[in-house]
Amino acid sequence: MSTQAHTPNHPHDPNCIFCKIVAGQIPSRKVHEDEDILAFHDIQPWAPVHFLVIPKRHIPSMAQIGPDDAALMGRIMTLIPRLAEEQGCNPYPDGGFRTVCNTGTEGGQEVHHLHVHVMGGPRPWSRG
Repeated sequence: MSTQAHTPNHPHDPNCIFCKIVAGQIPSRKVHEDEDILAFHDIQPWAPVHFLVIPKRHIPSMAQIGPDDAALMGRIMTLIPRLAEEQGCNPYPDGGFRTVCNTGTEGGQEVHHLHVHVMGGPRPWSRG
C-alpha cells in the first residue's frame, strides 16, 4: 500500500472506488458534501441509518493520519452527530448511533480509503 497518494500533490488514487465516487465517476446517494468531506449512504446498509463519511483527499487508512490531519479529522467527527440526526437517528441518550473506522486488513478494512461508518436506528440491525 503506497502512501504517495496521501501527499498534497497526489490527492486521489485512480484505482480507489471512493476516489471515483468523489470525482463523480461512480454515483452515490450523498448525505453531505463540502470542500474536504463527502458523506454518502452505504450501498449494503447494516442498520436503518448507515452512511459513510470520507475525506475527499485519498488517505489510505487511520494508520496514515498525522498531525497535519487533525483539523480534518476534527471536522469529520464533529459533523457526524448532525448528519446522524438529519438521517433519522434518534436523539441521545435513548437513541444514538455507532461510529466505526476499520483500519487495515486485520481491522476489517475493505476499501483502503479512510472512511467512518455511521450506523443508527432501532435495533436489531442486520449486522453490527
